[in-house]
Amino acid sequence: MTRKMLVTSALPYANGPIHIGHLVEYIQTDIWVRFQKLCGNTCYYFCADDTHGTPIMIRAKNEGIRPEDLIARMHGEHLRDFTAFHVGFDNYYTTHSPENRELSCLIYERANAAGSIVEKNIQQAYDDHEKMWLPDRFIKGTCPRCKAENQYGDSCDVCGAHYQASELINPVSAVSGKPPVLKESTHYFFRLTDYADRLKQLFAAGYVQDSVQNKLEEWFAAGLKDWDISRDGPYFGFEIPGHKDKYFYVWLDAPIGYMASCKNYCQRNGLDFDKVWNGGEYEIYHFIGKDIMYFHALFWPALLFAADLRRPDKLFVHGFLTVNGQKMSKSKGTFIMARTYLEHLDPEYLRYYYASKLSGDVGDIDLNLDDFINRVNADLVGKLANLASRCGPMLTGKLDGRLGSLDTAGKDLLASLVAAKQDIIADYEQLNYASVVRRVTAMADVCNKYTEDNQPWVVVKTDPERARITLTTILNAVRILTIYLKPVIPAFADKIERFLDIPSQTFADVEMTLEDRPIKNFIRLVERVDKEKVEAMIEQSKPAEQPAAGPAPAAEEPKPALPAGWDEPLAPECTIEDFAKVDLRIARVLKASAVEGADKLLSLELDLGGDVIRHVFAGIAKAYKPEDLVGRLVVCVANLKPRKMRFGLSEGMVCASGPGGSEVFLLSVDSGGKPGQRIH
Repeated sequence: MTRKMLVTSALPYANGPIHIGHLVEYIQTDIWVRFQKLCGNTCYYFCADDTHGTPIMIRAKNEGIRPEDLIARMHGEHLRDFTAFHVGFDNYYTTHSPENRELSCLIYERANAAGSIVEKNIQQAYDDHEKMWLPDRFIKGTCPRCKAENQYGDSCDVCGAHYQASELINPVSAVSGKPPVLKESTHYFFRLTDYADRLKQLFAAGYVQDSVQNKLEEWFAAGLKDWDISRDGPYFGFEIPGHKDKYFYVWLDAPIGYMASCKNYCQRNGLDFDKVWNGGEYEIYHFIGKDIMYFHALFWPALLFAADLRRPDKLFVHGFLTVNGQKMSKSKGTFIMARTYLEHLDPEYLRYYYASKLSGDVGDIDLNLDDFINRVNADLVGKLANLASRCGPMLTGKLDGRLGSLDTAGKDLLASLVAAKQDIIADYEQLNYASVVRRVTAMADVCNKYTEDNQPWVVVKTDPERARITLTTILNAVRILTIYLKPVIPAFADKIERFLDIPSQTFADVEMTLEDRPIKNFIRLVERVDKEKVEAMIEQSKPAEQPAAGPAPAAEEPKPALPAGWDEPLAPECTIEDFAKVDLRIARVLKASAVEGADKLLSLELDLGGDVIRHVFAGIAKAYKPEDLVGRLVVCVANLKPRKMRFGLSEGMVCASGPGGSEVFLLSVDSGGKPGQRIH
């Protein structure tokens, strides 16, 4: 029996481009949707740009355009990048739409009629210079905990502390740079506690994965809080009905964008939206990241309860992406935009690699670039594509491009592949794509062994028809394995179908065989991953070198007099707080070598203890021989921001003194120190 379902991914914010971290979710969702369609199910995939809020308004103002123009441009860029990665939305819409306005007002009015909307007077930060209210992220100042400067109004990036914006030291508006003032305003709150019992029943019915359930219980134990759903103007969004200069908070109308995208599709395709969304005929699934679980697990279904609208059947929550085991980093070139990736690499490489890592739980997945290269080249290219590329050209070049019949051994091999179908289907259904990839790779190994054992490239010289049987078996095997991976690598599958001259394949076609029929000329399926292209992508993703701050003094300006004996002016003044940020650690020199093309630099590999290894360039080549430094304990600035140099990345600094040249003296420590020990 076939199923009907609506599937959504979280709405990307229309304030910036798509990057490879975003793509984890959209590729995960797209694979599942394609799988459902290949099983014969009706499955609509809806999404939209999230377009409202203060950041959109401010960016548009800074660019000198209307917010509507900004979000239209971003919509085009987002859809272009998603399409390039073969993400096949049935409708990709926008939250700034008449359908979304209508549905947002409907849900608000029903919640208000149910008594779940209350007024509260609150104090907010206000930028008197720009005449606007400031969200916490638009206030900056000194962290009240660690005293780090230039931190946001809700949390500190240095020490990780969370606090109220009012606790910031010397706060300023990130918009005008002026200190904000506190002003009172009336806001509208949604009473989440009204729906606590119904939410618990929803969770008990399987609304979230088991691994998410514990987090939900923590939130209930801490107590559900009323949710501020309003913002004061100026604000880019929908005005709340009956309230002048009051707007829906972006997080209220953003998830309603799922419904609006569905409604827009239904209107354009002759479907009854109320029946599709609320009739119970369609299953509804949301794919989201764990960072927005609070909104989707609590506020969103509670709003739907309040409005007496259909709740989703399940949330599928995924983790974040790390690259080489660490957070995506602009300085390291691992914060990679989708467009940058596409300039260097095939999008199906990333689809295949993500699939090989995704297992349906909430854990983070890691894009290890060396593993990425090896896995795509060894498995996708070296095993699956290799089967087709070895056999297809031989059949068209030496055997008139015609498949023959299967013998018993060939039928047995294909039967073993067909037998995996139900396990493959179960894996896809449970989002366990990694298991699918492992199964297909193992089956490709069996098929490659069959090819090696039968050696059609040798047999074709003496017994062409025997070779034809072997090639027919392998190309049938390629077709089956390609169907299994078609949700993951649809473009690859399309090439196989065109080469074999067959209609678009589904899971219903797995059991069929191709015999006694012609095929077309072989199509190059996929190229090996070029490591140089990966490295070029990383380099392109690194920030450009920043120019020196400010212009040089005009030539006619007199230079200030220097104290006697000084050959350089003082550096800009710093405070004791600045100096306290420097983290000095003992490090042992593991390796030291000269740097080709640099007379003053040595390349050092430092052990900072606890398996922490840092690479540092030090301008001490005139004073020290590399071999004399190995094993020596030195003092290292351990928290210095990495710096990209012409010779590579320097991840710290060794401390030294002296006038320079051969007179440079490393700060060292006595034999009592150990790597990682801090120097105060």
